[in-house]
Amino acid sequence: MKRKWIIYVLLLLPCLGCGYHFSPGGENIDTGIRKVFIGEFSNSTSEANVENYVRNAFFSRFRRGNRFTPVADKDQADAFLTGKIRNITTSHLAYSSSDMAKENRVFMILEVVFKRADNGGVIWINKDLSGREAYKVEVDTAITAANKRNAIRKLSVDMADKAYRNILSGF
Repeated sequence: MKRKWIIYVLLLLPCLGCGYHFSPGGENIDTGIRKVFIGEFSNSTSEANVENYVRNAFFSRFRRGNRFTPVADKDQADAFLTGKIRNITTSHLAYSSSDMAKENRVFMILEVVFKRADNGGVIWINKDLSGREAYKVEVDTAITAANKRNAIRKLSVDMADKAYRNILSGF
């Protein structure tokens, strides 16, 4: 009799599994939070217009997602997303045979805060969200500057995607 129970238990254990599973997307956030106001991103760097690239990237990412709806009026929002561009640095990535830079890398650090509108409670925060993007260095400095701007735009989109995924997953 005792053997039967042991056999049943041993057969049942693999069916139980470990209980680990992926969260299906934002269930850790109050379902009443649907409308999000994407606020200003302050820019404490010397890089002009980067705050606009970052804010636009976050607005586009929230608009593409199906969990939240970005709103233009703060009074309609259930939550606010704001941030700060803390640092942008550029470094050389590759050199030519004559020791001239051929490729640079831009590195950006953001602080992003997602708060409830009703009580100001923090839903998600990351003070050190970072990313990097490479761009070509050309002889014509205007082309290099345009390449850098495009790299910062792409980096802004990538970082907005990363933050959005982390918000939904609860990380």
